[in-house]
Amino acid sequence: MTAIGGASARPDGRTHDDPARHGDSRATVASPRGRRAPRRTRRSRADGRSAAGFLSPLVIGFGAFTVFPVVYSLVMSFYDWPVFGQRVFVGLRNYGDLFDSDSFRQVVRNTLLIVLVYVPLNMVCSLTLSIWISGRIRGRNWYRVLFFIPAVTPVVANALVWQLMFQPDGLAQRLWETVLPGQAPNFLGEGNWAMTVVVLMTLWQGVGYNTLIFSAALDAMPADVLEAATLDGATGWRRLRTMVVPLISPSIFFALVMTLIGAFQIFSEPFILTGGGPGNATETLVTYLFHTGFKEYDMGLASAVAWVVFAGILVVTAVQFTLQKRWVHYDSDK
Repeated sequence: MTAIGGASARPDGRTHDDPARHGDSRATVASPRGRRAPRRTRRSRADGRSAAGFLSPLVIGFGAFTVFPVVYSLVMSFYDWPVFGQRVFVGLRNYGDLFDSDSFRQVVRNTLLIVLVYVPLNMVCSLTLSIWISGRIRGRNWYRVLFFIPAVTPVVANALVWQLMFQPDGLAQRLWETVLPGQAPNFLGEGNWAMTVVVLMTLWQGVGYNTLIFSAALDAMPADVLEAATLDGATGWRRLRTMVVPLISPSIFFALVMTLIGAFQIFSEPFILTGGGPGNATETLVTYLFHTGFKEYDMGLASAVAWVVFAGILVVTAVQFTLQKRWVHYDSDK
């Protein structure tokens, strides 16, 4: 039968248009099995594989050297785990032995004393120094470098220098006997004096870092706001309390959190200066952990100490983040 006007006849007498002729897309749809993915999808899959390849060394290293040791130490804390010998599951006995131990309670008191003395002194000294060098003083950048040097100097080297200064017949003893009457105390051999030296060295070591943070925050404060406050009569202590501290409160909060965490983990200063002595007068939680694990070779008890330290830091940090809503002011706050 003849086709008229591009239409072909069907057996039933009706005609239909040729899909290929009129470009009907329904005639060119491929089966799902033979359909190729869009170019954008293929490209995103290739990018995903490339990203996974670049990230895999970091992920493997983090899992092997961070996640696995942390989980393994938690398992060890539930065992009587000598370095050599049979390992026996003891449950929570290690934690019970810790809190029943007089020496461990003394170590906790020493650590809390360091935290309660060192952290406020650090924050006050750092803020004072940063306010001083934030003014238009000559050589302010040199002062920043000078204050920051102890923070980047190796702790071991600093501790050895301080040990030489405060040992018998050292510089501190000679200065004491030159300025003050009487014989100088044994700075590293008496409990109270040894703790004082440890706190002073830790303060000297850590002030520069927070000073740099506060100095940068003070330089970033809007000058027009401070000028308006000065015109309104806010000067001196009132200006510091009502304007400066609220404006740099995020930096203060950051420095406070990091300083508290560092204070709970103090190790090098008491370990090198006094070895935790005299007795256990300067023993901290981390030095106690080291002595328990690597001198007494009780790895299970040492792991329990580590998790007690972790729990303490976690609680203190959580409290800080809860209370920060009351005194920390961000730019997005309304």
